Amino acid sequence: MLGKDSDFDVSADSSVRVYVHQLRKKLHAYYEQNELDVAYKLVIPKGSYSLAAIAVTPIAKATSFSLAKLGVSNALLLTFVVLLGANLVYMFSQQSEASRPPSQFAAAHPLWEAVLGDDKPLLIVMGDYYIFGELNANGNVARMVREFNVNSSSDLEDLQFSDIEHTENYLDLDLSYMPEGSAYALAKIVPILQKSGKAVNITMMSDLTTADIRSNHIVYIGYISALEKLTSMTFAGSGLRIGRSYDELFNTKTAEYYTSDAGLPEEGDPFRDYGMFSTFPASTDTQVVMIAGMRDAGLMHTAQALSDTAALDDLIVSIDSDTDEAVAGFEALFEVYGLDRLSFDANLVYTNLLDTRKIWEAP
Repeated sequence: MLGKDSDFDVSADSSVRVYVHQLRKKLHAYYEQNELDVAYKLVIPKGSYSLAAIAVTPIAKATSFSLAKLGVSNALLLTFVVLLGANLVYMFSQQSEASRPPSQFAAAHPLWEAVLGDDKPLLIVMGDYYIFGELNANGNVARMVREFNVNSSSDLEDLQFSDIEHTENYLDLDLSYMPEGSAYALAKIVPILQKSGKAVNITMMSDLTTADIRSNHIVYIGYISALEKLTSMTFAGSGLRIGRSYDELFNTKTAEYYTSDAGLPEEGDPFRDYGMFSTFPASTDTQVVMIAGMRDAGLMHTAQALSDTAALDDLIVSIDSDTDEAVAGFEALFEVYGLDRLSFDANLVYTNLLDTRKIWEAP
């Protein structure tokens, strides 16, 4: 229409506005000189691109409107105007639909309703890894240390008190790091959360408190190995268990192992990774949405899936349940094939309804 491409931006190009303005003037001029006694006339209201028919107050006597009372040229003109108006309406409706960002569609999906559909605040929790320093004989930091059992300053203090002889050279540097895939995942998920109009706060897993979980909807982004305080809740009602490492999950029903080899291949070699999604109530008022991966490729694909309406629909269909409650308590696993930390193909290989009652059962 009007020679514009599909990526035409009406806000940046005024040609269509000018064309509609000229058409509005021509319609007005036509009725000023012709069909002075019609009951209705076609107009394009100011500020609008749609065609409307408005009633005209008769000056002498009312006459009915029909193409038979018009000359051939006038009938063709009106036919052209109607068709043009219809095309303009369609074009701008399509343009408006295409200009809506994907996050707007994803935010309206039932899967996100549990955390976006109320007034509870949103808290993004980034899975980070706490690291500390080890001093050499000169008192300088010789290397950075990551211990799986040390995930905060208080954990380091406990370790130092319990084993002073071997930890006297450990120094709290107040440092942590996150996987590279977290930045990509964060960029995909934040626009969705912002569509709720609620305040969106962010914290590190090492700083997450029980009070935070009780008073906020939690959206976790990171590796499965960095779940920390959310680990027991995530797997309490799950059909999965942590395997021989955090790069492996075990299916308790089929005895199948899902093992990532993303940390093994040389640069340029293909690999297989896994991304995990889970959502469950953390309390009677708050919900957890977990977007995780064993490594970067799995994490990035899971974030992509949670921001795509087609993938979200596939998740809902895979639950195979008629209850609305299922949307607020299920898990899924994506098998991701990648190269150099990037995902190239993925399959949904596992979905399961959670037994959310087990979340609050005593261990």
